[in-house]
Amino acid sequence: MIIGLTGANASGKGEMANYLKSKGFKYYSLSDILREEARARGIEPSRENLIKLGNKLREQAGPSVLADLTIKKINDRNNYVIDSIRNPFEIKALRKLNNFTLIGIDAPVGIRFKRAIARNRPGDPKTLEEFTEKERKENIVSSTNQQLENCLKAADAVLMNDSGMEGLHKKIDETIEKIQKARMG
Repeated sequence: MIIGLTGANASGKGEMANYLKSKGFKYYSLSDILREEARARGIEPSRENLIKLGNKLREQAGPSVLADLTIKKINDRNNYVIDSIRNPFEIKALRKLNNFTLIGIDAPVGIRFKRAIARNRPGDPKTLEEFTEKERKENIVSSTNQQLENCLKAADAVLMNDSGMEGLHKKIDETIEKIQKARMG
């Protein structure tokens, strides 16, 4: 089983990925590929720099470049969780894999903003206005840009992460069970 994760900033993708890792899933993040590339180029891996670098890589090597690099690491013997899917072309590339399912994760903007403030990552917006403006910019439609809204629309299932960790874990378990049942016919 290969689970892809998409969703807005601070929606809970990382928590979902960690939960699936605790269930034995091998973890890959498209953002980690960007971080590695940023380090190799001597670029500080801030959110803003990673977005710019991702857009540049998509321009140079095609809009699915991050997914293509991840696909090379996958085999049929393991379950995988692939985090940080942010472009529809990445989804298209990953859908070529057997047993790929895209799960979106979302939460109300106020909750996501509070989570972003609490995790205190460099470059994260400090006001709700900055947070929503940054999201607007990230959703401008272009083959080389992030398109989180379109990725969420393409998801096979969308989980609303507005009920705490236990609630999220329960939703994840239920969704995985549905996927497994659907695959078995």
